[in-house]
Amino acid sequence: MNKNPLDVFIEGAKKGFNIAVFSLLPNVLMAYVIAKMLTILGIMQLLAKIFSPIMSLFSLPGESIAVLLSAWLSVSAGVGMLISLIGDNLLNDVQISIITPAIFLMGAQLQYMGRLLGVAGVRKKYWPLLMLTSILNAFIAMGFLAFYFKIS
Repeated sequence: MNKNPLDVFIEGAKKGFNIAVFSLLPNVLMAYVIAKMLTILGIMQLLAKIFSPIMSLFSLPGESIAVLLSAWLSVSAGVGMLISLIGDNLLNDVQISIITPAIFLMGAQLQYMGRLLGVAGVRKKYWPLLMLTSILNAFIAMGFLAFYFKIS
């Protein structure tokens, strides 16, 4: 049975709307609220102080570690945390460009651990290596971009 292209488009638009409203938006909003709570409680400043030496290697402020930690849990939470730091004027355009690929390279590992690795039958002894590879890729990307922006 052939479907009308307009019906297929409308069906896809409805599914996309539901994903955005019921899956992505709550995660982004949750991350934004958590970022504000961390700032109010002074935890963001503590994270910044602890992780500044590491994050400065990538030309990023220490607070940006919160983006990476959030992204490890959920990509949309990482984006929400990024939006929060942008709203607080903690990141400039170059820094946003440096950290964004890392969100997607290491994002949502905790969610995918059971959903993908478990379902695919990957032995659990390989899970840490697979996660470490994604995290290493994220840091390599940040290092490459930080170097690129320094020389350009």
